[in-house]
Amino acid sequence: MNVDPPSPAIRRVAIVGAGAIGIWIGARLAQAGCQLSALARGATLSALRGNGLRLQSGTQPLMQAAVQASDRAVDLGKQDLVVIALKAPALAEVAQQIGPLIGPHTLILTAMNGVPWWFFEGFGGELAGTRLQSIDPEGRIAAALPSAQVLGAVVHASCATLEPGLVQHHFGQGLVIGEPAGGLSPRVQALAHLLGRAGFDTETSGCIQRDIWFKLWGNMTVNPISALTGATTDLIMDDELLRQAISGMMLEARDIGARIGLPIDQNPEERHAVTRKLGRFKTSMLQDFEAGKPVELDALLGAVRELGQRTGVVTPLIDALLAMARLQARIKGLYPWAAP
Repeated sequence: MNVDPPSPAIRRVAIVGAGAIGIWIGARLAQAGCQLSALARGATLSALRGNGLRLQSGTQPLMQAAVQASDRAVDLGKQDLVVIALKAPALAEVAQQIGPLIGPHTLILTAMNGVPWWFFEGFGGELAGTRLQSIDPEGRIAAALPSAQVLGAVVHASCATLEPGLVQHHFGQGLVIGEPAGGLSPRVQALAHLLGRAGFDTETSGCIQRDIWFKLWGNMTVNPISALTGATTDLIMDDELLRQAISGMMLEARDIGARIGLPIDQNPEERHAVTRKLGRFKTSMLQDFEAGKPVELDALLGAVRELGQRTGVVTPLIDALLAMARLQARIKGLYPWAAP
């Protein structure tokens, strides 16, 4: 892959969260000429130090990328771009540790599932500036990560961790990026250019919250249902009664979206058809359940329930799914008992 080096403005890149999506993004940026670092720990840190980032995509040769890896951000130094690809439950703690990566001009790109802590930063409407209790109850994330330096991302790809440091990319190359306050800024354009040269199908969004909400509308139900049942997406979509229940939850969320300024013009069955086209795969939450990792229920369902309460939309179906998935996760030790 012969490419020109990236702009000096985005050369040093740190991955925070070297899991499936983090390695997918990091390996491609390294191939595009970026100087790559990763904040990691445990078996992942050992694997990165020994073998670098490893990405397998289809029948292509294994992509291997050198990376400076440490469990201390101070060892990695100030970065031009910090990609946060953590699971949401880990962010509050990790956010307190990554200050040494962030200089006054560092871009912070969040490539995470669900509703992020900055969702209403720069976003108009009645909830402008709202901090969601389900996402950042004590404001620790917002205090640690400067909102003026944050860009949002929506990932349209399926990846799975085969072993620490080694990721299998299944399908999709899509990244949508945008400013929380909207508009097409020079820094978004510069990052989009770099991501495009790294091989991603990159789009820029004038309202990244709309893209986040639309993706959430599709996976806020299938993710926890797959974790509850152990079923792949094809089996979920093939069950008529279950699909009807999912549609009901989606209609509740669509009503919420309309009230916060993020209307959705699809109906649930149209979205189900999109999910069916993706074929049979395990959702990220099912993979986390099987691996014994904390699950992202607050970012995917808890935030939607909270927004329903704030906007006056009743969400009995969403509440029921959250209650069941949360209880199972608590029994498995993947969600705290003390949380609401």
